[in-house]
Amino acid sequence: MTGPSDGDDVTAGADILQIAVAMLRRADGRLLLVRKQGTSAFMQPGGKIEPGEEPRVALARELGEELGLAIKPDAFDYRGRASAPAANEPGMTVVAEIFALRVDGAITVQAEIAEAVWIDPAGPINLPLAPLTRDHVLPLALVAA
Repeated sequence: MTGPSDGDDVTAGADILQIAVAMLRRADGRLLLVRKQGTSAFMQPGGKIEPGEEPRVALARELGEELGLAIKPDAFDYRGRASAPAANEPGMTVVAEIFALRVDGAITVQAEIAEAVWIDPAGPINLPLAPLTRDHVLPLALVAA
């Protein structure tokens, strides 16, 4: 896939959250999931795309804020777009631009992130998962392993 279209907001609406998320993997194939403060569902790191912001730039900003990572926007490998019910905003739908990146350095849980865990996407996962993670990202991670 070449990447998300700049300014492509055909899905924008009052009940839609446009986000960019990262499938962050270590060399051992484990995938990072995070849980935000005051929530129970684990999900990919990332966040909302600000008006006029490119998804890659939004993701680089969010990973810096949430995990202390300094990543150039062009380092991400675009994997596709998916939508699902929002885990933390009842009645909302997230439309996510999904990117992949291998991470070898340490992460630092900060900002609104309460917890981070590295999981084997092929193994049993005994964590509450956000719908986007459960229904789209984990299956994509298995295919892209």
